[in-house]
Amino acid sequence: MNDPIFQPIFKGTGKPNPKAISKLPPPPPWRKIDRRQPERGATFQAQPTEIEMVNAALYLRRPLLVTGKPGTGKTSLAYAVAHELNLGEVLYWPITTRTTLKDGLYLYDAIARLQDIGEKDRSNFENIGKYIRLGPLGTALLPSNKPRVLLVDEIDKSDIDLPNDLLYVFEEGEFEIPELVRIEEIQAEVEVRTAYKNNSQDKTTVIKGGRVVCNQFPLMILTSNGERDFPPPFLRRCVRLTMEEPDEKRLEEIVKAHFEQEENGTEKIAESEELIKELVKKFVKKRSERNKGDLATDQLLNAVYLVMRERTSDLTNRENLINRLWKHLNSSEDQLSDNSRNS
Repeated sequence: MNDPIFQPIFKGTGKPNPKAISKLPPPPPWRKIDRRQPERGATFQAQPTEIEMVNAALYLRRPLLVTGKPGTGKTSLAYAVAHELNLGEVLYWPITTRTTLKDGLYLYDAIARLQDIGEKDRSNFENIGKYIRLGPLGTALLPSNKPRVLLVDEIDKSDIDLPNDLLYVFEEGEFEIPELVRIEEIQAEVEVRTAYKNNSQDKTTVIKGGRVVCNQFPLMILTSNGERDFPPPFLRRCVRLTMEEPDEKRLEEIVKAHFEQEENGTEKIAESEELIKELVKKFVKKRSERNKGDLATDQLLNAVYLVMRERTSDLTNRENLINRLWKHLNSSEDQLSDNSRNS
């Protein structure tokens, strides 16, 4: 059996050892819980075609539909644009099969309001703004002197109606909140919460007459894994980019960009230059086994992080761990136990 690649925290002895967790080292740069959006944008390595299509979307004020395999950097592209152009916090809207247009625009908690005010004060709308929060799409459409950035993640997971429901917003850049429109004559201005989480952005805004109308179309970046077709009217309104999987040279740049975020990262990279090259070469070779499924760049980063902790260029006795980290994104590889795989 090979020596462990890292000092084990969990040893499987069944004996309590509460002090062991204190030996856990800092997380990889891409797994830090307090990782800021600018850092994420700074590590993205944009290619000429990606740069060209982002600029096309900016000039045309059109949404950018980005298609690609998992791990190609589709979501990171949005953070890279916001970081370079100083467009503020990226508004994030994750899509599921249950997501509706209203989810993206706003949420009105009528039940909480009814519980708070009681039956007698139902006509009192003074604090109605406490129960309304704009969604990521609704926040992106707020008036601004520069485009806001909205990341609509995995639009191909949506219900069949959502792409068509988005068409009016794509064209007009406005929407109404019926609960506020109905009380316009009673209360023309209502302060509501936004979808921003960063303290540097406005967490509240004032809605006038129950209507939100943008004066700058947001840069909407919609990601897709290519798992479904979209209707022609939806596609017509988008600038479309298909991202390629990074080649060896770009993978090396991605790895180095991430590890430069670590303390003494530049020195660590210099010490592990050959190791990184060898791991990237092995990764690309395994990724080429298309009949088994896809591999994501995250899987390469995971292996580099663990192997670099040894400061050794010999990967021979680490093949088993690397292969387990590099299982193809296909559940069939999980049918065989890892112990059987090593025997």
